[in-house]
Amino acid sequence: MSGFDRADAVARLEELVDTVEREQLPVPVREVWAFGDVALGLDPVERLDVYLTKDILLRDGSASASDTGDDPDARFRDSHGIAGVGKSVRADWADDHPDLLRANANGHAAPERCLAAHLLGDEDEPIHLEVCNASFEDNVTQRLRGAKRRGDYTQLLDPRGVCLWAEGTKSDEAFRKLRESELALPTLSAALEMLGLDDEEATEAAHDLHAWREQQDGVTVRGDVV
Repeated sequence: MSGFDRADAVARLEELVDTVEREQLPVPVREVWAFGDVALGLDPVERLDVYLTKDILLRDGSASASDTGDDPDARFRDSHGIAGVGKSVRADWADDHPDLLRANANGHAAPERCLAAHLLGDEDEPIHLEVCNASFEDNVTQRLRGAKRRGDYTQLLDPRGVCLWAEGTKSDEAFRKLRESELALPTLSAALEMLGLDDEEATEAAHDLHAWREQQDGVTVRGDVV
């Protein structure tokens, strides 16, 4: 799939927000943001960039993980070879959606991959999903610090974003501005300069991030913890 018409991209974002509002997810989600091409008003939207702020599942309160003698961690280790159910993802969600359970390279249930499976399904859409426990704005700053320290700007988070949904409230105004391309946002290099990079650093960082982005295809997912 080569991209979305702008109207289709905004409609897809509305579908994602509706799913977050209506359905139980593998972990609680607090914020949904859109960034990149769709926030800039481009048409078509080559890739749809979405950011989710999630809660870390410190204690799973679902019935399958309660004190009933059931051990979902052990059960899903046996049935799926995946550890951490009831610890990193909700046990009730895994019971209802065992086909959507995804693990990281260590065989542990990966919240970002489970969220992607639930929200995006099997279609290989040009969507990039970022998942973190920190808010979008906080993670923009954290990732910029890390990128400067490592000298790897491909791990930056594009700061030009718009909050679509937070703590149970959908922003109809944000969706209206997306549909009508009303958001006035700077170039990526200019936005990075506003965050403290000098002109040369900002130009290099923008180039590296654009180059990384052009290499991506279909659904891509990145999760981190701040």
